[in-house]
Amino acid sequence: MKNLNEETLLDLLCKKAVAFLDANELEQLKKLEKEFPEWKDDDSFELAATAINLSVIDSGEKMPFHLRSKIMANAEDYFGWNEGLQETISFEPRNEVNNGSLATSASYAPKTSFWQSLGWGVAAFACIALAVNLYLTRFQGQTDVAGNKPPVLQTPTPQPTDVQKREQLLASAKDTLKAEVAKADPKSPNEISGDIVWSGSEQKGYIRFRGLPANDSSKSTYQLWIFDEAQDEKYPIDGGVFDVNKDGEVIIPIDAKINVKNPKMFAITKEKPGGVVVSDRTGIVAIAKV
Repeated sequence: MKNLNEETLLDLLCKKAVAFLDANELEQLKKLEKEFPEWKDDDSFELAATAINLSVIDSGEKMPFHLRSKIMANAEDYFGWNEGLQETISFEPRNEVNNGSLATSASYAPKTSFWQSLGWGVAAFACIALAVNLYLTRFQGQTDVAGNKPPVLQTPTPQPTDVQKREQLLASAKDTLKAEVAKADPKSPNEISGDIVWSGSEQKGYIRFRGLPANDSSKSTYQLWIFDEAQDEKYPIDGGVFDVNKDGEVIIPIDAKINVKNPKMFAITKEKPGGVVVSDRTGIVAIAKV
């Protein structure tokens, strides 16, 4: 029964060194320490846990040689068996009657008892387990840090072109109207063609044309006008300015300055750079009637 109690005490001391004891375990430990007072002030478990824990801590500065030697000597004196020790330390001399004479035991006894040595072994084993856990946690953390990959950058979704936007408008808007573009002066040598699409519900649209001559933006610009049935014909709605700097098909988004209710005609004029508020319409180059 005593051996069982001492094993329980060792288990509790071991757990106390590497973890925490609950209230019941603390109460049980106090009772067992009264039964085994030699273990009450024993700190071998804590020393073992501390030593092993310190062994896995990365230190950038080495311990001075003389300090390390002193600590090792003290450790050997505290824990180890010194072969040069010539007298019993743990036990007092015991007198025995041997052939009628008084004799003193000359046997050398180790500093610790069997159960104390066993306790040290259990403590060391448990603390080694703790050290392994600490090491693996540290190593795993370092691996995670070292193995961190840069965040994957999402490839930005390319913005649809004006051609694609025009197709989307034709496919999605149910009220889209379409008007063919033609040159305003039949005698003009420029063969202008194309179309204008417009959605009243979305208030957006696009001009598509071919043959409109390129302009010098420092000298002139093109400007779109929208003639609305709800608007005085003298003051068509400004649909935005644009430049043409290449031959071939050109698509320009319409930028109406006010809400367009019921367009009946679109006109393109050539104006001074930046456009005008009211056009004299002398520079009309193309029209599109709805």
